[in-house]
Amino acid sequence: MSGCYINGIANISAQSTSDFDQFLDEIIAYKEVIFKSIDPDYKKYIKPAAMRRMSKSVKMGVTTSKMALASSGIEMPDAIITGTGMGCKQDSEKFLEKILYNDEQFLTPTLFIQSTHNTVGGQIALGLGCKSYNVTYVQGAASFETSLIDAQLMLSEAPKKNILVGGIDEIAKNSTLLHTLDGHIKQEDINVLELLESKTSGTVCSEGATFAVLGAEKQDHSLCRMMDVETRNIASPQDIKEDILALIEKQGLTLNDIDAVILGNNGDVSFDHYFENLQNSIFSNIEQLCYKHVIGEYHTASAFSYWLACKIFKVNNVPSILRVNNIEAKEYKNILLYNQYRAKNHSIALLQRC
Repeated sequence: MSGCYINGIANISAQSTSDFDQFLDEIIAYKEVIFKSIDPDYKKYIKPAAMRRMSKSVKMGVTTSKMALASSGIEMPDAIITGTGMGCKQDSEKFLEKILYNDEQFLTPTLFIQSTHNTVGGQIALGLGCKSYNVTYVQGAASFETSLIDAQLMLSEAPKKNILVGGIDEIAKNSTLLHTLDGHIKQEDINVLELLESKTSGTVCSEGATFAVLGAEKQDHSLCRMMDVETRNIASPQDIKEDILALIEKQGLTLNDIDAVILGNNGDVSFDHYFENLQNSIFSNIEQLCYKHVIGEYHTASAFSYWLACKIFKVNNVPSILRVNNIEAKEYKNILLYNQYRAKNHSIALLQRC
């Protein structure tokens, strides 16, 4: 797979990350297992009349896409590729509720139209007037990475293109309740900043959006080079260890060349051993960073780690809240990302400073 460059990136999360000039300067310590993202001033990016009909995921997606394009200096992308775990859940639930309450009669199609997984990509295209390639991937916790792989394939064939890639997921009342009942979400509220020390099953639930502009050619404002991205549906901890070593070797590097690893630990005692196995073995002498105790868990939460890596490359520093071991790199040139959710949809990526 050919490498490509991240030339602009933007993020909305449960922390104040919508301003790329700030870097987790003030951390909010949530005390519940379900918490929402922090809303930026959407009026700067979306007309109020249009915003009234948008769900949270659409507002987050449209806003972060425009922010990412602005930071990259691109007005019109050549493709829009989005990833989402569960799509526009809020409108889906509203439509199903109206089916029940109205006895399946007198239904307006608006909520149904806006409830599909590709609504965000469609709304971005409509707002930009973009009639190019537009596709949405729904691959669980690897949805964002699958979108990146598609973008890499496109850039290998058409290196002059600029591709807008994003990951979006939102909280919705009923689906979140179902995840709580099936044990995916912790049963009792906790201090989220202490999530990684949790010894119970389940995790915390949040929402967010990340969009990046990818290109095959390095620009003056390029944030990093995406060397490679790989996904795997089901694997053992040993399989993942071998995959990581193979990916690093394929790029002509060794473990000694990796300055930091960003891991998706989410405090679920049943599945965090995937990360701990790496932390106690091949990553034991590398700076280890985690982020889900800060922004929470959702299907495309791993997209935040790309924003995080780009920010680290830019400032050459890491907020202490993210560190989970006592090793600090002198500089950040190569950063490895690894994520999984409930032992499925594993993703590995290697980013390099420009």
